[in-house]
Amino acid sequence: MKIKGSVVFVTGASRGLGLAFAREAVVRGAAKVYAGVRNPAAFDQPGIIPVKLDVTDPASVAAAAELAKDVTVLVNNAGIAEVTGSPFADVADEHARRIFETNYYGVMRVTRAFEPLLPEDGQGAIVNVLSDVTWRTVPMLAPYSASKAAAWSYTNNIRVQLKDRRIAVVGLHVGFVDTDLTKDFDVPKANPLDVARQVYDALEAGESEVLADEGSKELKRSLSLAVPGYIDPEVLESK
Repeated sequence: MKIKGSVVFVTGASRGLGLAFAREAVVRGAAKVYAGVRNPAAFDQPGIIPVKLDVTDPASVAAAAELAKDVTVLVNNAGIAEVTGSPFADVADEHARRIFETNYYGVMRVTRAFEPLLPEDGQGAIVNVLSDVTWRTVPMLAPYSASKAAAWSYTNNIRVQLKDRRIAVVGLHVGFVDTDLTKDFDVPKANPLDVARQVYDALEAGESEVLADEGSKELKRSLSLAVPGYIDPEVLESK
């Protein structure tokens, strides 16, 4: 499939990686690009149509799908992250409920609403933004990690479900991306535009998964080890 001539809807597109996805779709010649945002009045990007969207609100999701019935490519980018401190913290269950509502149930809601709209001629696609913490053990991010692991499983299941309808499903695994959300973290970060380009390249090449940085690639390789990185993080630190 090609992004050129497609109609792309990106959730969580007001800034960061979501905005990069929307802008790159415009550059690649998409016929139309929708940006799912909480406040359309504050969004002003040439060639991109803002659509009010709160992925935690079923009515908002339904209204967005009703407005954008011509969508051919859905990018589930909207997500939140919180530092819990410990998997046993008093706030861990509260954080988990809030994070899952966006990162897992939000993906499910949006996908369920848009999936019937996608074409079955090989030009329909869903992109789910996942994370390297699907495979990386980070105790202070345990609820967030669990939400992304759940979203990864969901991604793999819908890929199989939609295969006969020729709707592509791409899962993106990436660590820190250089956005406002990560500005206070002194760690290596991927360029959001580069990540968006990798995903669209993979989609156009018929691939199903994108490992957008070296850290994610190393994590994926470790899964076949007798003691993988998610059991013993020192396996990764020794490489």
